[in-house]
Amino acid sequence: MSAGSGKPVVAIVAPSGYAQDPAAVDVAVARLQACGCDVRNFYDDGRKHQRFGGTDAARLAQLHGAATDPEVDLVIALRGGYGLSRLLPQIDFAMLAESGKLFVGHSDFTALQMGLLAHGGPSFAGPMICADFARPDPSDYTIAQFWQCLRGPTHQLAFASSAASDLDVSGVLWGGNLTMLAHLAGTPYLPPVDDGILFVEDVNEHPYRIERLLLQLQFAGRLRQRAIVLGDFSGYRLSDYDNGYDLDAMLVYLRERLGIPVVAGLPFGHIRDKTTLAVGSHARLTVTGGIATLLQGNYPTLARAR
Repeated sequence: MSAGSGKPVVAIVAPSGYAQDPAAVDVAVARLQACGCDVRNFYDDGRKHQRFGGTDAARLAQLHGAATDPEVDLVIALRGGYGLSRLLPQIDFAMLAESGKLFVGHSDFTALQMGLLAHGGPSFAGPMICADFARPDPSDYTIAQFWQCLRGPTHQLAFASSAASDLDVSGVLWGGNLTMLAHLAGTPYLPPVDDGILFVEDVNEHPYRIERLLLQLQFAGRLRQRAIVLGDFSGYRLSDYDNGYDLDAMLVYLRERLGIPVVAGLPFGHIRDKTTLAVGSHARLTVTGGIATLLQGNYPTLARAR
């Protein structure tokens, strides 16, 4: 909390892409301030580089600067896109994990979250500046879920789900963008989580690509999990060539092939209305009568930041 104010301090960093509309960042800052936050913007639009929110060195400096600022509580990614893969070998994950900051984002930010988890550091899969706080029609659900999760001490959500059968499992909650998870397989940046609850999402990926990415994780030995929870997978196009192969057909195949429960319907991904998930938390997932409930606990909260 900022000295004397009692307000949470939010740092904005751009480890991946830059803001296409710089004025939208000001909108997001104003919205965070309206939520009772002090905001420190480590992103400088004037220093964007190619498709990135700065040179590799500048973006790394943003991350490390936010993590070492003694007053910062939350570090929120500007946006996704691409760029974190370039930084992985230079990120001081041990320092980030020990900083006590709450790191928030999704999409390309999954790479940082998995590297953090590999070093024992939790994070939050949730809204970002451009995708959520800056949008002209902000989602009340997204913002409410964000603050409920960060303030804890537990976070529970229920959603309609298509599941093969009723379910009751517990384990470490981890995951994120499916493309990024498959990209990290075989590297030290994907944490060795077994018997966990893996959540995945992606955008603009045809069902066969989703299947292929999950099979890649299986072949790499990373799907020894209690359950897989599917978030939003949208933005793809089917064609006549698919001949009946769609997302539902792919799910039938995966459930037969993987041998573990696959639960669909999680409200998370590249969508307007998204929940916030405590990555690295202890979670319990139950499914009864087509309704899934995900209870998360034992994770750092805003009240305990730093």
